[in-house]
Amino acid sequence: MKEVFHNLYDKYHQDIFQFLFYMVKDRSLAEDLVQEVYVKVLKSYHKFKGDSSEKTWLISIARHVAIDYFRKQKRKQKKMIPSFTVEEKSDFIQDKGKMPDEIALENEDIRNMYQCLKNCSFDQQTVIILRYIQSLSIKETAEILNWSESKVKTTQHRAIKRLRKQMKKREEGIKHEGK
Repeated sequence: MKEVFHNLYDKYHQDIFQFLFYMVKDRSLAEDLVQEVYVKVLKSYHKFKGDSSEKTWLISIARHVAIDYFRKQKRKQKKMIPSFTVEEKSDFIQDKGKMPDEIALENEDIRNMYQCLKNCSFDQQTVIILRYIQSLSIKETAEILNWSESKVKTTQHRAIKRLRKQMKKREEGIKHEGK
């Protein structure tokens, strides 16, 4: 199992990390969530039947980890009770590669698109990230989300339409400020 784990890690770590980073928009949090993904992988690898690719399976787990995180955050916000915990992070795997946000900052259009992505729904963000940032096919995206391919296409179309609208609005706001 140790060899299988290391093989999965070597092949797919960057994809999983980038997916989670784009979802939560925080490097440290993404690293923590990646750890949760690998814990789930270790616990459930024996259930993996190979109906989908390993990459699709892993990103599907990462998606569920992100959803769980957002649900927990929503519950915490409703309770409005601060909790302070100190976590030992010395056992966590640290990512040494160039960060997606560092790459995006190199290009203003990408940075603007990334900001506008925040205005899309969670499902739209997920589809855009999987299709255009992770470069997955419609079929792979549908498998990860457990959707039909037509639902992926529809969500992708709506997301692109919304992104274009938001980017145009943002561009007009920048032009207006410059006058």
